[in-house]
Amino acid sequence: RIRSKVKANMADTDSEVSKFSAIVEKQEAEVAALRHQLTQIKRDQENNSQLEKLYSENAKLKYQANQLKRSLAEEQSRKPAHMLNVQRQLVDVFSLAIHTAFPSLAQPPVMVTLSTQEKFGDYQCNSAMSIGQLLKAQGKKAAPREIAQAIVSNLPQNSIIEKVEIAGPGFINIHINKSFVSSILSTVLREGVKPPPVERKLKVVIDYSSPNIAKQMHVGHLRSTIIGDSFSRLMKFVGHDVLGLNHVGDWGTQFGMLIAHLQDKFPDYVSVSPPIGDLQAFYKESKVRFDNDDEFKKRAYSCVVKLQSRQPDIIKAWNLICDVSRNEFQKVYERLDIQDLLERGESFYQDRMVEVVKELEAKGLLKEEEGRKVLFTDASSVPLTIVKSDGGYTYDTSDMAAIRQRLEEEHGDWLIYVVDSGQGLHFQCIFAAAQMAGWYDTKRKRVDHTPFGVVLGEDKKKFKTRSGETVRLSDLLDEGLKRSLEKLKEKERDKELNPEELEAAQKAVAYGCIKYADLSHSRTNDYVFSFDRMLDDRGNTAAYLLYAYTRIRSIARLASIDETTLQKATQTTEVSLDHAKEWKLSKCLVRFPEIIAKILEDLYMHTLCEFMYELATTFTEFYDACYCVEKDRKTGEVIKVNMGRLLLCEATASILATCFSILGITPVNRM
Repeated sequence: RIRSKVKANMADTDSEVSKFSAIVEKQEAEVAALRHQLTQIKRDQENNSQLEKLYSENAKLKYQANQLKRSLAEEQSRKPAHMLNVQRQLVDVFSLAIHTAFPSLAQPPVMVTLSTQEKFGDYQCNSAMSIGQLLKAQGKKAAPREIAQAIVSNLPQNSIIEKVEIAGPGFINIHINKSFVSSILSTVLREGVKPPPVERKLKVVIDYSSPNIAKQMHVGHLRSTIIGDSFSRLMKFVGHDVLGLNHVGDWGTQFGMLIAHLQDKFPDYVSVSPPIGDLQAFYKESKVRFDNDDEFKKRAYSCVVKLQSRQPDIIKAWNLICDVSRNEFQKVYERLDIQDLLERGESFYQDRMVEVVKELEAKGLLKEEEGRKVLFTDASSVPLTIVKSDGGYTYDTSDMAAIRQRLEEEHGDWLIYVVDSGQGLHFQCIFAAAQMAGWYDTKRKRVDHTPFGVVLGEDKKKFKTRSGETVRLSDLLDEGLKRSLEKLKEKERDKELNPEELEAAQKAVAYGCIKYADLSHSRTNDYVFSFDRMLDDRGNTAAYLLYAYTRIRSIARLASIDETTLQKATQTTEVSLDHAKEWKLSKCLVRFPEIIAKILEDLYMHTLCEFMYELATTFTEFYDACYCVEKDRKTGEVIKVNMGRLLLCEATASILATCFSILGITPVNRM
């Protein structure tokens, strides 16, 4: 009986275990199913997250595309406050096409360049190969020609492009619409030559010229003065607010030396200053005494202390010396038509140097080294000396005070230092130190040192007089006037021009040739100064360009077409673009905004000179092939005037005149 009970209990237990096992298995299956569902949900969430990210990126791209469309439409419809930049317009058009064709690329390259040969169209888009590399990185394969075709297929409707062709491995050759070019030139004729648009108006501070007080300006000041003035004119042309600063050397030990020497040699030094020539001679004498006479050196240092403490007699003598020098500088500036250059010498920054030292110390940037206070930067292993061991300041200190003043007090957005190449490392250190001090951020402010090379004589050595002296700038300008008059008389222009016209032509050629010879070379290169070469009216010289300009201006005059008649014609007559040479000249003319935009990026003015020479030679090709005014061969009477071509002449003259203005050269209508 007991055994049968045990067996019955065991059977019941097995039954219960089976039930529980079945329940557990069912629950485990449900758990597994739930886990699977959970995993699927997580995957779906991840996919949704990626999808949302793609939606977001796509929305951004659509926004960018719409912005491009809107800006393109606005640019093409707005009243011409600016001259349309054809290349920039093409970049916008192709940028929109590329964004549409390849939405997965956030910032695809858009490369539109001028075609190197006529058979390749007017411009080329060379983005296909680079886009191919980006797609490959995303695991997508596409041949460059397929990419080019996709770009072409997505080009938006526009008035710029006549047609496009796909060539080679994926180059897109672009042919410009003639009516688009004609409309640009018609606007130039009606509204005048306008600058290309800039993103925003900037406060531009330009440091240039910078002669030394008590010394005459010499050939070493020529390049900084001419290059800096052309920068100033360029920035004003595009609409920036420009402050030109003349950082003259008007402070320091040399003035203690000079005043101490004048006390011995020129007793009236407090009431009158010697003329500039004598001042320079006195300066040289004082330097010899300073180097060889310890007693004189003590007196010189005593005068420096008196100058710094603003003792009345010493300050009066110093002011007289500065005034005489300033008057001499102004004579040179007037001859070269240098305008709006504010003198702000080293003396201006004396009090500010004290503040600079305090700030740099408070920020922990100065280190003690052999009694000096120095500032190390990443630009050089040699530090800036901010305070000398005797407590005095240095050029490093005054340049730090100057950059701080220009950034913080003048609120400069763009600082340009037009100083020779030898100062390159110094300015790298100054700029690095200013950033360390927190005075500017390169993302918000632009600071450039624009170095330049040396003026050489025809012997390829530094330009000197025969006696080995530095050439005075006034003597150089006098020689230019003499040579240009000889050249004009050689061409018998004195028989054609009245005395006033001859003098105007003489100055235009002399000063224009000196400026153009400098600006037509890459500023970082040395160049050989040669009057014979710069006065040659063949080749890329101001003489050639000035004669070309005069010739263009004479065409309408010889046809008895006055300015009023030309202006009326701009309202009723289209510029003629049917002949191949007309078309070539027109395409050259509308590149003017591209040239200006490029110079604003790299600050190389020779690019403008090269454009002017290309424009003048292209005009000659046009003029030789296309008559503008037809005359009776026997009587010389005007039979027919092609007004469309005459307007093309006028547009050429207007753009050349604007280029001359930017370079600081004054052309004349008769020469």
